[in-house]
Amino acid sequence: MKKTHHCNALNATHIGQEIILNGWVATRRDHGGLMFVDLRDREGICQIVFNPEIDPKVHDLAKDLRSEWVLAVKGRVEKRPEGMNNPKLATGEIEVKISEFEILNTSKTPPFAIEDNIDTSEDLRLKYRYLDLRRPALQKNMILRHRVMQATRNYLSENGFLEIETPFLTKSTPEGARDYLVPARLYPGKFYALPQSPQLFKQLLMVAGFEKYFQIVKCFRDEDLRADRQPEFTQIDLETSFLGQEDIIGLMEGLVKKIWQNAKNETLNIPFPRISYAESMARFGLDAPDMRFGLELQEVSDIFTHTQFKVFKDAVANKGVIKVIKIPAALKKDFSRKELDDLTEFVKIYGAKGMAWIKIQENEWQSPIVKFFSEDEKKALSDRLQIQAGDLILFGADKTQIVNDALGNLREKLGAMLGLIDSKQMNFVWVVDFPMFAYDDKERD
Repeated sequence: MKKTHHCNALNATHIGQEIILNGWVATRRDHGGLMFVDLRDREGICQIVFNPEIDPKVHDLAKDLRSEWVLAVKGRVEKRPEGMNNPKLATGEIEVKISEFEILNTSKTPPFAIEDNIDTSEDLRLKYRYLDLRRPALQKNMILRHRVMQATRNYLSENGFLEIETPFLTKSTPEGARDYLVPARLYPGKFYALPQSPQLFKQLLMVAGFEKYFQIVKCFRDEDLRADRQPEFTQIDLETSFLGQEDIIGLMEGLVKKIWQNAKNETLNIPFPRISYAESMARFGLDAPDMRFGLELQEVSDIFTHTQFKVFKDAVANKGVIKVIKIPAALKKDFSRKELDDLTEFVKIYGAKGMAWIKIQENEWQSPIVKFFSEDEKKALSDRLQIQAGDLILFGADKTQIVNDALGNLREKLGAMLGLIDSKQMNFVWVVDFPMFAYDDKERD
């Protein structure tokens, strides 16, 4: 039996039609007389019903059905009984009364439930990857990826770009990370390199006059794992000639808007806001800031130019900076001493030697460092930060790069801890005017 519809495609407009579905048994519920099965395919779920009044033989055979068996079923679409609708399903208004079915394949009991939010080790999921990929969340991810790629190809093609494939096996070139090397069978002792990106090839294409190139391409880097990087990853890679900064920005904003429209059915407002690299580092400490919440960094170095607190004094004397993050009382979060100690350990990951803090109570500033502050310093700090009772002030004092890195990452950690980040919100921003060169402390140049 060849399917006529995906499981998720049926609704009230199909009532009375005879249809054929193919899919996997997600759940089976035997109510004595009636037997209900949720049939699942990549698009979603449809409830099918085996009724002994329609065909006793079909009903008896359905008693053997188990989870993950693969079926082809034929039946009539009918409206669900009054009060039995399921608003959580696209097919929640209807069900299919089955008159005929075929078992295409049986299955052993799965090692874990084929559903989202399962408490199963990654090792077990990877061992049974073909089962893991049946889960709705992963299938939605694959479908989303497809839509992103299709939107990208269509948009760039419409804007004059050519999709050109570049080689995977090439000669090693000096770039940032180590290459993965592949032995060459025909040339003993010699190796191919897997490209970190198509940099060399896309530059050749520009010199050759192709003008606009793109590809959705694999890149390989033999380096330690990071949160946003793995040994092989896919990127949208493009190169163009004869365009300026404004042209590139407009082109990329259009691409992102197109992807969101096609892949997520959401509309983005363009143009995106812009800030300079210097402003991004001053306000957020990072060159890729999360703009969905506040807790911006504030510099207070000038307040402590003559301080008696040695850590702050040394930072200013060595041409470093003193910056703070103020966690306002309105967030109603009372950090324990252990939590503050944990945050101190966190900033050490980014080169900071520690983290000073002040808790503001009604008539008292609680902190080991307050005793070193003059009244003028306290008043200036209070005025600058508009301090109120219940606020918590976190300090970083060191070289500018260390302070920015430590407090910038601390800010994003606090945003997650305090529930300030709306994962559904998209706040795109252009960071422009990056410096061309940066001083390397290790190389001393």
